Amino acid sequence: MTDEHTTPDGGLSADDQAVLDRIDEEDIDFLRLQFTDILGVVKNVSIPAHQAEKALTEGIYFDGSSIEGFVRIQESDMRLIPDPETFAVLPWRNDGDGGAARLVCDIVDTDGEPFIGGPRQVLKSVLAEAEEMGYSVSIGPEPEFFLFEKDDEGNATTIPHDNGGYFDLAPKDLASDVRKEIIFTLEKMGFEIEASHHEVAEGQHEINFKYDDALSTADNIVTFRAVVRAVAEQHDLHATFMPKPIAEINGSGMHTHISLFDEDGNNAFADDADEFNLSETAYQFMGGLLNHAPAFTAVTNPTVNSYKRLVPGYEAPIYVAWSDTNRSALIRVPDAAGVSARFEVRSPDPSCNPYLALATLIASGLDGIKNDADPGDPVREDIYEFDEQKREEYGIETLPPNLGRAVEALEDDDVVLDALGPHTAEKFPEAKNQEFSEYLTQVSQWEEDRYLETF
Repeated sequence: MTDEHTTPDGGLSADDQAVLDRIDEEDIDFLRLQFTDILGVVKNVSIPAHQAEKALTEGIYFDGSSIEGFVRIQESDMRLIPDPETFAVLPWRNDGDGGAARLVCDIVDTDGEPFIGGPRQVLKSVLAEAEEMGYSVSIGPEPEFFLFEKDDEGNATTIPHDNGGYFDLAPKDLASDVRKEIIFTLEKMGFEIEASHHEVAEGQHEINFKYDDALSTADNIVTFRAVVRAVAEQHDLHATFMPKPIAEINGSGMHTHISLFDEDGNNAFADDADEFNLSETAYQFMGGLLNHAPAFTAVTNPTVNSYKRLVPGYEAPIYVAWSDTNRSALIRVPDAAGVSARFEVRSPDPSCNPYLALATLIASGLDGIKNDADPGDPVREDIYEFDEQKREEYGIETLPPNLGRAVEALEDDDVVLDALGPHTAEKFPEAKNQEFSEYLTQVSQWEEDRYLETF
């Protein structure tokens, strides 16, 4: 991704012209200018295609005070600057009479300066730091989701669309055709799909797309969620990336594979002489992740519901440790070497804002490199089987048990706060503390069932 469009210069670049050509070739009538608010909710402004040149060269104004976590009412004028490299036709919009296309946008203020509170800009700033250190970052995500039936009024239920299990085929996996259509739609939008399968829980699925640079990956995660929901809707189903929609079954995660590449294009995490094929840089990066895990958890697992997934017994990692042989640890080292050397951070979930989540993960790892962090030895035993005394012997800490504690850890961690930038470092904890406070005042069905007739 280039940064040449964050500050418009009033002229058309070659990339801009390529977008205009595609609009004509694809018979596009409308453009959806897409961005996310601080919580990761997709927002968009729809403009007629004949306004494309203006959008690319001047930007489109919008009211930033109306967007969660952006600016105050007296600072509301902001502009969307489309990134031409993100142009994609929306396949489900084409009906023979013209179609729609999507452009992901950067946000600038009235002076043309990048808005530091824009989630995409937050990630760009961290990637600029990585570049100054001589690295580019590659990310491979594994987002999971549920497909649920709707009721007679069209409202979402928590009734799974099928009763399949891990890697099941039809007829148990009734959603295989839906997954195929999701994959075909994603491929039309430029995704390279590597695998898809039914997950462990009924109605739960996973589609893996190829790793990419961190900014493209964040854009892709946002697009992926939109495509899954759109295709599900066409089948009268509801797709949700809620981490734990049903109690007592596995929740949905977004395991995140990370690797660094140096300026010569070599994998900075690779060392074939090492037992785990990892370099000293990789271990330092991993140490940084482990050191800052409690703080970045508030961002990678940003909802009250996220912590219903992060509990023992459902394959979700809650222990701050690393391993090559089991999935009870926060970080797993796959059996891969050379260009594929990497590790997998297993705690993030798909409800996160991917720009902020990747920014905090990367910044944590870079801090580990700067400070020669030590991740310790791998834990090859099943940590789920450890009692508290044994975990203390191994020095294994746990992730925060709820959103409130996670935000406290975030507010105490200068590295992760600095990664978010001064604006988001203020607005994000503020929004999450409010969410947690509201949650604490609610009375759940479980409480009614347990106490109403007992006391």
